[in-house]
Amino acid sequence: MRLMTRILVVEDDPKVASMLQRGLAFEGYSVSVAGDGEQALRVARESPPDLLILDVMLPGIDGLEVARRIRRGSEVPLLMLTARDAVPDRVAGLEAGADDYLVKPFAFDELLARVKTILRRARPQSGELLRVGELELHTATRELRRGARLIELTAREFALLELFMRYPRQVFSRDQLLARIWGDDDYESNVVEVHMKRLREKLEAGGEPRIIQTLRGAGYALRPGE
Repeated sequence: MRLMTRILVVEDDPKVASMLQRGLAFEGYSVSVAGDGEQALRVARESPPDLLILDVMLPGIDGLEVARRIRRGSEVPLLMLTARDAVPDRVAGLEAGADDYLVKPFAFDELLARVKTILRRARPQSGELLRVGELELHTATRELRRGARLIELTAREFALLELFMRYPRQVFSRDQLLARIWGDDDYESNVVEVHMKRLREKLEAGGEPRIIQTLRGAGYALRPGE
């Protein structure tokens, strides 16, 4: 079961690529970067992403051709980036297979909103409804409620809580959480503690009692009512 959403950023401008990688990783996505069209096609073939963010102007194979080749064998959601704002350019991107189109320069918050919208559209709407105590988590829409209160989660917070709710009362060590949620990605030494703190703050923001317990020397467990 894949718990993280994988995004492939195809961008030849190192500054833009770095900004996107850092920003999306902070939001909890697993991000890979390709600097040209050939590398993008190779990475997409060897490790298929859940979303492709693709610049039009690339060295060698341009973004439009990359999109066309991707579309021959994949329905992966595709967000196209370009400095060209003319209607024919937008039409060309959509006809090549893009699901959405964003003109440079752009605000990261707008890109993030478009990413979430595209992924929501692409995600199957059946999913599961997980219930543990007061918590209800819909895996398709990623909607979480504690009682009547709606709680918004980042991608990694969702992955953490989904894991806990699928295995209530089971203890997960820090190393187990790193392996399941972060995989082979680079991470800070305290990444688990930071995300657990943020998740708890959201779960307890309405004054509710603690539901994810820390077991000293062992790890964390979802144990309502303790």
